[in-house]
This record gives sequence, structure tokens and C-alpha cells, in this order.
Amino acid sequence: MGIYLNPDNSKFEEAVNSDMYIDKTELIEYTNSVLHTMQHNVCVSRPRRFGKSLAANMLTAYYSRGCESGELFSKYKIAKSANFRKHLNQYNTIFLNIQEFLSRSSDIWNLIERIKKIVIRDLKRAYPNIAYFDDTDLVESMQDVYAETKCPFVVIIDEWDCIFREYKMEQDAQEIYLDFLRDLLKDKGYIYLAYMTGILPIKKYGTHSALNMFDEFSMINPGPLASYVGFIEDEVSGLCEKYGMDMGEVKSWYDGYSFGKDLSVYSPRSVVSCMRFRKIGNYWNQTETFEALKVYIDMNFDGLKDDILSMIAGENILVRTESFVNDMMTFRTKDDVLTLLIHLGYLGYDYENKCVFIPNNEVRGEYVNAVSMSDWGEISSALKNSADTLNAIWKGRASQVAEGIRQAHFETSHIQYHDENGLSYTISLALYAARNFYTVHRELAGGKGFADLVFLPKKQFLDKPALVVELKWNQSAEGAIEQIRKKEYCQSLNEYHGNLLMVGVNYDKKTREHTCVIEEFIKC
Repeated sequence: MGIYLNPDNSKFEEAVNSDMYIDKTELIEYTNSVLHTMQHNVCVSRPRRFGKSLAANMLTAYYSRGCESGELFSKYKIAKSANFRKHLNQYNTIFLNIQEFLSRSSDIWNLIERIKKIVIRDLKRAYPNIAYFDDTDLVESMQDVYAETKCPFVVIIDEWDCIFREYKMEQDAQEIYLDFLRDLLKDKGYIYLAYMTGILPIKKYGTHSALNMFDEFSMINPGPLASYVGFIEDEVSGLCEKYGMDMGEVKSWYDGYSFGKDLSVYSPRSVVSCMRFRKIGNYWNQTETFEALKVYIDMNFDGLKDDILSMIAGENILVRTESFVNDMMTFRTKDDVLTLLIHLGYLGYDYENKCVFIPNNEVRGEYVNAVSMSDWGEISSALKNSADTLNAIWKGRASQVAEGIRQAHFETSHIQYHDENGLSYTISLALYAARNFYTVHRELAGGKGFADLVFLPKKQFLDKPALVVELKWNQSAEGAIEQIRKKEYCQSLNEYHGNLLMVGVNYDKKTREHTCVIEEFIKC
């Protein structure tokens, strides 16, 4: 048993001893299926706090010859697999956390040399009687061990991409590192599995990649590993039941990383924190501050600002992900920035429709923080003052509401402010704070048509009035109220027994003014 060669299972044991360990051991079923095949090189990219290191520690505990893990895995799903015992603790396993080496290295050459020396040290301790041809060469030393023992290697690399995050501007260092990994892993018959995990997919250099032998499973295309990305619906539902949390609220706050129609993925760290503290809240900023997001959205490539505002308002935006070269500095279009935000977990991605969106309330809050701290003019003011605008509706202060909407009014090439649809974006921004109290519905069927916007109070805020909002363009706010009555939009809320306010909003294109009328709906 060594430190980097054949480590013990203590890290995975620590995870399963925790209160909220979710069984993801079926990932081992997949890695076993590709052992010693042409598909044995696997790269998994996930955002921070999405269980990457836990998965790497799990694989290490399973394959490492430095421990006996049968009992540790016995109560989990993988134990039911026919091949469970066949591969359990049968391989010379090398585990490397590149971030650990980076923090102790002065440059990329020092990092690589440190990795080589420390793994060779473990090899020589484990196999002192091997006639090493060159005990300063890691690849040759691994080959010598395999030739003598016939025991294959499994190589597991965590935080594989930290070089591209720490050495953002140093392409030479990045290429040296990739060449090192290629030399270590490519076409080595004694390696039965190479598993790498990090935030970014593998770096592209034009049409050539030093690591083009890897199958990649990312936030854009997770493939058969989709259910091992984060927590899925059934897993979160079980936690909510156990810890007495409202599933609907948890879903709106932490869900949204969708991989097809049938698989909805939750942010695992946020869910765990929510359950531990029995409180819905923003736990994202405990892993990544909004300043990191601000850097990227301030790059207003080709109307990126407009897209961000549309997504805050609840819209989906088309994106092309193919041009992204998988680093944190090479941005040629807004699509490259949006693609990076997918990998960082700041955007969800709809593979079928090729579009991005803000996945949940927690992340949406980070965007609002970032915009509020950016030089985005009156949009920043509108978002900061949205709570005041909402409060003005509750108190019937129509002129104050109109002013809040004016602040949120923006002219862009992307969101053309020339119809009720554009106005709805503006209203969504002006009433951003309403998401804390309401479930928001667009085009809700009711009576003899569809109400533009309906705000229904959440369970814990039933003291707040429901809102039915009708929008008009070059007409009148009074006319909007009349339409609500005439088309009986409030009938959609027959089962709601609290107070209900009708809100009519009109924009006059000629005067560029918004007007508002607020009336209480009296049920017969």
C-alpha cells in the first residue's frame, strides 16, 4: 500500500459514512465494461461540487490493490453486478490529484518531475526486486513492473484540468502538460483504465488533440454517465422526505441540469447543504463567488448582455458549442462564453434544442448579483429595486410600479422592444424579486384566453395576493384591466382562495412611457 500507488479506501469510506451519501456505485459497472478495451480512456467533466472527487475516490477504493473493499461496497448497487468480485481490488492503481501537485510546484516542469519522482518512489517500494531499466523514467518503470508481475494498471486523475485554470495564458505550459499525459497514457497496453475528471473537457488545438483517444462525458453530452452527474429526481425526493423539506421548493432552487426529457439533475452540494441546515437558500456562492461569473458576463460579445437578461427573465437562448476550445481564455464569440458557463454549471443545456438557460433560482441569484455589480445602467438599478416595485404592487402604488418598469426597460438588437413579448421580458426583470414569493406562469390558460403573466404565492407566503398581469402595447393600462375581466382570466385561479390583484401595464411607443393600473379582484 502506497500513497499514490495502490492507496487505501479511507477517502471513500469517509464519504459513505456521511449522513447523505447517495449511491453512485453503478458508475463502476460502466468502467468495468470498458476495462482493457479500445474505450478504456474516460474523461468526465463536471462543475465544482458535483461529486467529481467522490467518484474518483470510489473508483480508487474499488480497483486499488492497497485495500480490501468488499465489505465497504457490499450494501451498494455495484455489489449486485456479476463482475463485482472479478475486478475488486485487482489492479495496480495510481491516483493523482493534479491540484495537489500544482500547489507545491513552481512551474509546469517542476510539477511533472514531482509526479514522476513520487510515483516511481511508490513503485520501487512496492516492487523492490524489479530490475528497472531506468528508475527515473515513469513510463518505463510502469512497463517493467507490468512485465514482471502481469498486473495491469488503472490510472485515476482528479482535477486534471487545473493547469488550464491556473495557467490560463501559458499555452506552452498547457501543451507540455498534455504531452506528458499523452506519453503516460496513450497506447500503453499495461493500462487497463485511464479515468480523468475535472471541470473542463479536454483542450483542443485546432484539429489535433494530444489526448484524442479519450471518450468524453461532459455537461453538454454526458452520454451513459448522465445519471452519475449529480442527484436525480428520485434521490432528491427521498432526501426531502427524510429531512422534511418541500420538494417543490428544492426543485425550483437546485434542479435544472436537464439531460433529455426523462432525466433531471440537481446540484448535489446545494441539495446536501439545504438538507443539513433544513433551509432553502443560496449555497452556490460558497463554492464560486459571483465575481467569477461577473468576469465572463462583462465580456459583452455580440450581444451577450442581451442574452443574459433574456435568461434572467426566464428565456432559452440558442447556442453553438462546437467552436469552444475548452479553455478559459479563448473566446471568439458569445457562444464560446456561453459554452464555458455550461461547463462551470452557470447554465443548463438542452441538447435536443441546442439552447441554454439559467437552471434554477440559486444560480439565477448569482446572475442578478453579477449584473447588479456591473456597469449595466438602469438594468442594475431595476434588479436592485425589484423588491420595492413588488411592494408597490401590493400597496397599490401604480405610479411607482410604472417607474420600476421604466428602469427595467431596455433597447437592444436582440430583444426588440416593439410588442407585448418584449414588454414581458421587462416586467420579469422589474419583478425579479417576485420569484422569492411566487411561482410565475406565462400564458396561463384561464376563462376565454391566456393571461400574460400569473404570480401564484408559494405555500409559505399565502398571505401575499396572487397577481394576474396583462400587458398592452400602444393601448391603455385600463384596457388591460378590462381584458382581464372580459376574458375571465381569474377563473384559472378558482381554487385559490386568497386575495387577488389585477395589474394592467401599457407602453406607449410614441411617448416612451409606461402606465400601470392596479385593482383588486372581488370574487362573486
